[in-house]
Amino acid sequence: MSKESNKSEIAFLEGPHSRFKELRFTVETMWEFIKGFRALHFIGPCITVFGSARFKEDHPYYELTRKAAAEFAKLGFTIMTGGGPGLMEAANRGAKDVGGRSVACNIQLPVEQKPNQYLDKWVYMKHFFVRKVLLVKYSFAFVVMPGGYGTMDEYFEALTLIQTHKIKDFPVIIFGKEYYCKLVEHIDLMKANGTIGPGDMKLYLITDDIAEAVSLISEKCIKTFGLKPAKPITPIKWLLEHI
Repeated sequence: MSKESNKSEIAFLEGPHSRFKELRFTVETMWEFIKGFRALHFIGPCITVFGSARFKEDHPYYELTRKAAAEFAKLGFTIMTGGGPGLMEAANRGAKDVGGRSVACNIQLPVEQKPNQYLDKWVYMKHFFVRKVLLVKYSFAFVVMPGGYGTMDEYFEALTLIQTHKIKDFPVIIFGKEYYCKLVEHIDLMKANGTIGPGDMKLYLITDDIAEAVSLISEKCIKTFGLKPAKPITPIKWLLEHI
């Protein structure tokens, strides 16, 4: 992200501005959504994989993510990530290993996050909230690999949308029992204090077993929602669309 873009973000968060500036921001945001919808219109049903950009290729989590994404791609899903390095790269790479489709919603950051080399298609977003809408919009399951603040933000966003019935009860799968053991303890604490309900504990699966994750996705996505391979959609030439 350029210094000018960063300054515009800071200015927006300062509070109310002129009506013209607020209108301009609304139009710019609307255009960002349209750009994302156009870019991702033909990608088919997705599984979105969240995870840290900081794990290198030689890390066990990288290999786990790559193998898991390959198995999900074999089910006919497009693998979607944030498009960066680390576990995002591993997921996109896993899809390509088995001839699957691999896409991304990348984000403009002060330290530029370049799209990884295993993508068939990607789109750049300026705002995180727009990016998160796109990651959710096209997804039939959410897979949470070990990660940091961004991964937790996306994980709890998905859970909240399911909990409040804003989206359907899609599978949310957490990989990394050891990594997330303290997080699971905290979720148990929330249940004990009544800040979440007993049923909310059933909204996610925590596992290290790829076969178990594949089974859940097959049961909840393909059978429950009657998910089938997407029918080919013909691009409309006068809209300048392309697959």
